[in-house]
Amino acid sequence: MAFPDAPSATQPPAPSACGRVPGRFDRRPWNIGFRTAHLAVTGVLVGGHAFDVEAGRLLLLLWAAIGTGAVLLFLEAYSGLRWLHQGRGLMVLSKLALLLVIPFAWNVRVPILIAVIVLASVGSHMPARYRYYSVIAGEVLK
Repeated sequence: MAFPDAPSATQPPAPSACGRVPGRFDRRPWNIGFRTAHLAVTGVLVGGHAFDVEAGRLLLLLWAAIGTGAVLLFLEAYSGLRWLHQGRGLMVLSKLALLLVIPFAWNVRVPILIAVIVLASVGSHMPARYRYYSVIAGEVLK
């Protein structure tokens, strides 16, 4: 006996009322948790640099920031890599580029870290027409 609302074997499952597809990995709680942890450890890490705390005391925070950032990258890449050529991905790549400059410009690391924080804030809060704009496709991709 077939149920009228049940999806057939050839139809993909329909999204639930909250927009999630049953049986798919829900990234949202993981994203919230790791983003919160990332903000906390990077905030303390940047503060440590601003107040010239000994580098050895900041090493654990550095690795925690790298680890939580890597998990956030994985969560973004889970659904596909097209986010890299959208505004949101370009912001992440810009932040990574600035961070890679720090070992060569150690004396100006605090202004660089502040610039990274500004990019992170702007990138997270810019309108969708910029966040999802693809420089490759030349249009907004959702």
